[in-house]
Amino acid sequence: MNKADLNKIFEQMNDLHVMVVGDVMLDNYWWGSVDRISPEAPVPIVAIDRRESRLGGAANVAINCRALGAKVTLASVIGDDSDGTSLIQMAEAAGIESSLIMKSSRRPTTTKVRILSRNQQMMRLDDEKTDDLYTEEEHPFIDMVLRYLQRVKPNVVIFEDYNKGVLKENVINRITAHCNEIGIITAVDPKKKNFLSYKDVTIFKPNLKEVREGLNMSLDATGVNELNVVHGKLNEVLHHNITFITLSEKGVFYNNNESSSIIPSHIRDIADVSGAGDTVIATASIIYALTKDVRLMAEISNLAGGLVCEDVGVVSIKKDKLLKESELVLCK
Repeated sequence: MNKADLNKIFEQMNDLHVMVVGDVMLDNYWWGSVDRISPEAPVPIVAIDRRESRLGGAANVAINCRALGAKVTLASVIGDDSDGTSLIQMAEAAGIESSLIMKSSRRPTTTKVRILSRNQQMMRLDDEKTDDLYTEEEHPFIDMVLRYLQRVKPNVVIFEDYNKGVLKENVINRITAHCNEIGIITAVDPKKKNFLSYKDVTIFKPNLKEVREGLNMSLDATGVNELNVVHGKLNEVLHHNITFITLSEKGVFYNNNESSSIIPSHIRDIADVSGAGDTVIATASIIYALTKDVRLMAEISNLAGGLVCEDVGVVSIKKDKLLKESELVLCK
């Protein structure tokens, strides 16, 4: 690939419209110092000196899509609480459309508090309810999303599943079916609970742990042959177009029923892997929507996932940095 073609792809990202559907959350970071152990219990005392909130879960996928230049609409169900209000305000401040974020009195907004000292995570506190949407939440949410899809027709819909209850099977099936009817690309970052519910999607992107749990297989070897078998097992149930598996330090694997390969990872100074999967699904969905080139999708999203691991905490991709890295790797 030459630089002109690659630059054109990155420019065209600004013309895409992506909808992200799934479980959103607030990632809160409390930074402090540890000077002593508590006299009450053998635990460190962290003196907090800085606090920061970031968009997490499906909202982090949305902010990664936005960082790449796409117009982004976020669809989810949150609590009717102050954390939910903060999440919507942060999404809007990031340029993400929040009209499809529904508030519910039946659940809190999912929040995760990470307490850190010297770039080490000391503890994480989770406030959440993971029950599936109640009927009175589910039906209005589906109707709202389907009306929007029919009226606006975004280029891509990304399902971002964190097992927090928004993506129950009926929600998945109704939205996917409507996307297929009107020609919208669908991409999935699944979790164990609904792993085999994402039938007829375009891109199915689990990681190795999710594959092992979702298919109940050990998968000790992870060469191309073994992963092609995985693709076959998935395709028998899901009838999807592309299997795209992240392999942690080994890179990524893809199979689109015509070709398959493992794209090895690049040497990195890894600081934190949190949120890397969000960056990969965002980048992969956008690149595939623009090019329909599955190998290029795998190459660039593999680079994107590695780049965000160089920072501490959940951070979004930097478009200029990804372009420069892609030029170095792909334009030789």
